[in-house]
Amino acid sequence: MEKELKIAVLGGGSWATAIVKMLCENMEEVGWYMRSVYAIEHIKRNDHNPSYLSSVEFDPSKLKLSSNINEIVEYADVCIFAIPSAFLHSELEPLTISFEGKMVVSAIKGIVPETGLIVGEHFSQNYNIDLDDIGVITGPCHAEEVALERLSYLTVACANQEMADRLASYFESDYINCKTSDDIIGTEYAAVLKNIYAIAAGIAHGLGYGDNFQSVLMSNAIREMKRYIKKVHKMKRNINDSAYLGDLLVTGYSVFSRNRLFGNMLGKGYTVRSAQLEMSMVAEGYYATKSAYKINQEHGAKTPILNAVYDILYENKNPKKTFKKLAEKLD
Repeated sequence: MEKELKIAVLGGGSWATAIVKMLCENMEEVGWYMRSVYAIEHIKRNDHNPSYLSSVEFDPSKLKLSSNINEIVEYADVCIFAIPSAFLHSELEPLTISFEGKMVVSAIKGIVPETGLIVGEHFSQNYNIDLDDIGVITGPCHAEEVALERLSYLTVACANQEMADRLASYFESDYINCKTSDDIIGTEYAAVLKNIYAIAAGIAHGLGYGDNFQSVLMSNAIREMKRYIKKVHKMKRNINDSAYLGDLLVTGYSVFSRNRLFGNMLGKGYTVRSAQLEMSMVAEGYYATKSAYKINQEHGAKTPILNAVYDILYENKNPKKTFKKLAEKLD
């Protein structure tokens, strides 16, 4: 029987907290890097994260907690990163421990601004990690529903099928169904794009568009996602699988979607800056929009929804006028 992998989660937000909860269902010990010393001490004393998913109770004896990233990376066989992409580069700056012999898994739905790469590619190119040693965790799965132990679905993508199966087994429980995929690039791009389309769905709702328009918007979004991903990484995939279409739908429609909330505020008249200040969590789609738009300048996929969101976020275009023009392009 294979020995249990040592798995560590890096990040202190709601998704990181949810991942630790899922792993604790099956593991004797889980490593957890959090930058906040206060949060670590709070968990040790009160059994829950003080800032995110506070209803989730942990057994601190099962957690190897540290605010030292080198200590946690050295401990782990598998490092699962759940740090917002905008802050990943700065969080990794103190790292001196090598990833040699370890697996790196991205649970981040974003593009690293400093390199313009999705997280898996960022680690592969900047830390000399073989693509066989890189994995991706995607939904459709909201952290809040994991906290409530509502039936949820994950996809673990990895080129190494044996490792994908092993990782999936650590997540599965009565309320988590986990499948595997070999499309590590496509699933990660899908996780990036669905946040952008959720901002679009939120803007539409804030502007007063109804369910009929939303359904057409999401129908066009999945086709746009297919075109985009095919340009950046051509391989056989079913865009209607849960990791693509399912994740898009839950992010576009759910009340737990921070990207939809962010877009909704823009549609209601908030400026980008004021909407960001109002939110307690990071809307990954804001950062992803600029990077995804720039990447597509090289590939030339037809992306009217991405272009519209980019114009509103970065060109200060009027949301009402922009969506009026977008509506004419949808079918």
